[in-house]
Amino acid sequence: MSSNSGADGPSPPASADDVDDLLDAMTLEEKVGQLVGTYVGQMGEEKTLEDAKREVVDDHVGSVSPFGIGISTRDDPVQAAETANELQRTAVEETPHGIPLHVPVDAVHGHAYLNGTTVFPHNLGMAAARDAELVERGGAVTGHECAATGATVNYGPTCDVARDQRWGRVFETYGESPYLCGELAAAEARGLRGDGDEPTVAATAKHFPAYGQPARGEDASVVEISESTFRRDFLPPFERILDEGVDVVMPCYNSLDGEPVHGSERFLTSLLREELGFDGVVTSDWGGVDHLHDYHGTSDGRRTSAWQSLSAGLDLVSVGGPDYAETLVELVRAEELSEARIDRSVRRVLELKATLGLFDDPYVDPEAVTDVVSRDSHRDASVDAARESMTLLKNDGVLPLSESDDVLVTGPNADDLHHQFGGWSVMDDSDLRGVTVREGIAGVVGEESVTYEPGADVTETVDVDAAASAAEDADAAVVVLGEDWYIHEFGPQGMNRPTGEFPTRTRLGLPDAQRDLLEAVRATGTPTVLVLISGRPLSIPWADEHVPGILMAYYPGMDGGTAVADTLFGRHNPSGRLPVSVPRSTGHLPTRFNYLRHPTPIGADEHPDSYDPLYAFGHGLSYTEFEVTDLSLSAESVGPAGTVEVDVTAENVGDRDGAKSVDLFVEDVVSSRVTPAREHVGFAKTAIEAGESATLSMTVPVERLAVHGRDYERVEPGEFVFSCEGETAALTVRSGGQ
Repeated sequence: MSSNSGADGPSPPASADDVDDLLDAMTLEEKVGQLVGTYVGQMGEEKTLEDAKREVVDDHVGSVSPFGIGISTRDDPVQAAETANELQRTAVEETPHGIPLHVPVDAVHGHAYLNGTTVFPHNLGMAAARDAELVERGGAVTGHECAATGATVNYGPTCDVARDQRWGRVFETYGESPYLCGELAAAEARGLRGDGDEPTVAATAKHFPAYGQPARGEDASVVEISESTFRRDFLPPFERILDEGVDVVMPCYNSLDGEPVHGSERFLTSLLREELGFDGVVTSDWGGVDHLHDYHGTSDGRRTSAWQSLSAGLDLVSVGGPDYAETLVELVRAEELSEARIDRSVRRVLELKATLGLFDDPYVDPEAVTDVVSRDSHRDASVDAARESMTLLKNDGVLPLSESDDVLVTGPNADDLHHQFGGWSVMDDSDLRGVTVREGIAGVVGEESVTYEPGADVTETVDVDAAASAAEDADAAVVVLGEDWYIHEFGPQGMNRPTGEFPTRTRLGLPDAQRDLLEAVRATGTPTVLVLISGRPLSIPWADEHVPGILMAYYPGMDGGTAVADTLFGRHNPSGRLPVSVPRSTGHLPTRFNYLRHPTPIGADEHPDSYDPLYAFGHGLSYTEFEVTDLSLSAESVGPAGTVEVDVTAENVGDRDGAKSVDLFVEDVVSSRVTPAREHVGFAKTAIEAGESATLSMTVPVERLAVHGRDYERVEPGEFVFSCEGETAALTVRSGGQ
């Protein structure tokens, strides 16, 4: 505890025994205060900094978030650090035991709620890079910048598997492969938690245990899945990140099998703590406890919701504030919750604060913030991530463009950093730092060689004729379309346009205004490239048929304009691969590479393909050509506890240097239960010079081939066929004892 503390309690905790001593000295009211959080800003009820400080002193609140939507410090990292220090000083100097605060933040793709920090591509773009080290590097940058501004806990990584392309949170995920999601979430957690060289933050695995297949694609709606699907497709990323090490787990908003997870002992205790062995803090999502009575209807009010959540295994009501603190005291006084149950949660919260070193020194240096946020090495990481995420969907010879071209740049996402950042970023679109696509292209060909015409905004035409006229005079046209800033269910309402207008979960195609602009430019005959800046995979069959070049840029972050321009003009050879399938239309959903095998009673010849996307999972082109051959296994036969090494040769047979990534799949030929047509079990990437070849190696533990049922997970003997870009190899798994 800081030397200027006014606390009269015991010495600051340095071990579990010290935490017990502190617990013994705390009143019930002080204990439950550690189990509720509050915020500064306007989300529902507006709370000022003075309001939050008063709750810390009067109600013993132990967690305060001064970052995020509607918060006054969002534009100024230095002010954010000063605010965090002021909050910590209040807790340390004006409360009986001087217990410092948790200061959580939603730093989903960098510390992006503060202007001037390093903003990375969103996770979907990071997943396209197929590079765990790159993701870990991004996590480390995020952790350092969060810690520099006073944050102590990041509400990330996102471990959700995106299994409905309509969902408004697809961009926050690492895609549709459970394996890819798990590996990259674990890498992000490693980066966030750091190696001890610089201050970092605690990591939160969210949203446990199944969130990414909501009914109708509607955020937080029910997830109706079988137990085998749950354990095969949703749980593995959480198992992986818990094995890696994570400090906090956040439940999902939705219900599973009729049980809202925020109030489910089955999921929060039996599964998370007992089966998976997690012993850290379980924190609610924003409003998640209120949802039990406000929406789910499994509770008749706050008192019952608090009882259900704490009884189920929740430790911290993230923004419950004084109301929930008072309610928890009432439950203990009425002997409906035991004080021992409260103590278990308080101990976890205090132990995490001790682990983070907050009792030693909870303060940060505001004068040092500007030396940390967006420092050169951090910005380099952002540019690298954006470049590696670029995914070339189509190229009929139009790309790369010539640097001597006169270029028309048009479209609603051509010159708008706010759209480029995507959600969970600064809401105010003024004075953002970064490089737009227009600016990036001007940086390559020169400002005098760029003509910019907006042509349309996201949903309305601006001046399509002006854009078409400019295209006629240009050597090439770059049309930058897609989606703008949103979170959750395409909100907040009124920020960009009324709820119900694009983007919506009912439409994955481009709005008419954007489609009209693209068609008008293409009709001029000028070589045209479509760049998509979007949080979801958009269905673009017309563009696929008529536009010669299509680049998927996802939400590429602050340096997305540089990455797009470098790719369009060949300074960067694209190597991204889709982490999620692109459906032909909403009528083709669900579109997943790992669909379950099933009969075709009318005959295979008459049956449409079960998996027929516009662009498949793993699709991504290059400016050079690669040949993949010689898929080989380290053994033809292994036991159920074994491991197989898989090698494949990639040769660059083109005339440009490039990077090649591969995805490894497996089919379980015969199993006791229906299994997917193929599972994703490995990925690898390497740079290969023109005319050279390289061996890419992947390690597959046999346990990754397990069959999942209602109450079991087991590796079954039999044949498994591995595949990688048309190459196959068979593995026999022996039964135990053979």
